[in-house]
This record gives sequence, structure tokens and C-alpha cells, in this order.
Amino acid sequence: MAGKVFFSVSMSLDGFIAPESTEDLMGQQWMELQQWVFPLRFFRENLKLGEGGKEGRDNDIVREAFERTGASVMGKRMFDAGEKMWPEEAPFHTPVFVVTREKRDPWERPGGTTFHFVNDGIETALDQAREAAGDRDVRIAGGGTTILEYVNGGLIDEFSIALSPVLFGSGIRLFEGVDASRVALEPVRSEPSSRVTHLTYAVHPR
Repeated sequence: MAGKVFFSVSMSLDGFIAPESTEDLMGQQWMELQQWVFPLRFFRENLKLGEGGKEGRDNDIVREAFERTGASVMGKRMFDAGEKMWPEEAPFHTPVFVVTREKRDPWERPGGTTFHFVNDGIETALDQAREAAGDRDVRIAGGGTTILEYVNGGLIDEFSIALSPVLFGSGIRLFEGVDASRVALEPVRSEPSSRVTHLTYAVHPR
């Protein structure tokens, strides 16, 4: 049985998931948004940052999202930013399908991550990701524009937001341009931790 298609992001209280400019990724605002992740044991293990780290529900949620993912899809903007910042052993450890106009041979990294470049749209990228994932789930990794295309295309089954107690004021809004007439949400789970609130919703056609 095919798995679900989902996304999982950190979001500021005023609705932003990233700064507008890729030059500001890893800047102060973005670091504050993601600060709940950095100390976690699983995050440190996955990026080979050494032993130790925080355990608990935040750690379990990050680990569960990783373990359910059999393949990922991302947009070119996210790939371009990540290509500069990810370590040699990229943190996905599964196939990743990049939606792009760029024609490029697959890029294999140590540790099981291979980036495949898909030139004919989000549905083709998803079809390839589903095949690669088997009975595991497909994660739409980002960025915001790519996530929105999948939401508006009726292709998302579920999503989770880690609502972080920071304000951006400007940047990339998660649901900027959403076709609300086509999307209905069903609350699945709400889990507060000491650092963020985890919100999970099922997505249905309206």
C-alpha cells in the first residue's frame, strides 16, 4: 500500500517558514526559528555532530518524521541553498527528487542520498518519489513555493507544523497564495513541548 504525502516545517507565530532571501538562511531569525531542533539527540546523530543531545517528545517527533520518509521532493531554491550548506553526507539518506528546469545527471552523495533532477513538473516528481519510497511516505521537503504547489494541486495527505515562539515580520509565508476553496483541514494532533507546539492536520478536498 502506498504511503502518505506529507510535509513538516517549523513556522513562526506570524506564519513564516523562511527569510525572503537565501542569503539570510542560517541568519539570526532562521536560527531562532529552528533553535528547538539543534540540541536534539537525533539531529546530532543524523548530521554526525557527536554524541549526546536532548531526548523527549521533540526528539521523537523529528526521528519519526525521518523514519517514515522513503523519498523526498524539493524545489530548486531549496536545493541550491542546501547544496552550499549540507555536509558531504547529506541528511536525507534516501532518494531526493528536485523539481527544476535544470538538466543534470543524478548526484549521489555518501550515506544513501541521491538527488534526481526532474524537469517535467511536480506530479512527475511525486510519481518518481512514490515509486522510490515503496510503502513508506513521501516528504515534500520545501521550500514554501513547492509545498504550496503540492497543497493547491490536492497532492498533500497530511502536514505538521512546529509552531515556534518567534516573529519574523516578513519572509516566506507558508500558505501565501493557497487556494482555500480547494483545501479542507482536519486536526489530527496537538502536542506542546517546552520549546514549540506541534500541530498535525489531515488534508481533504473541499
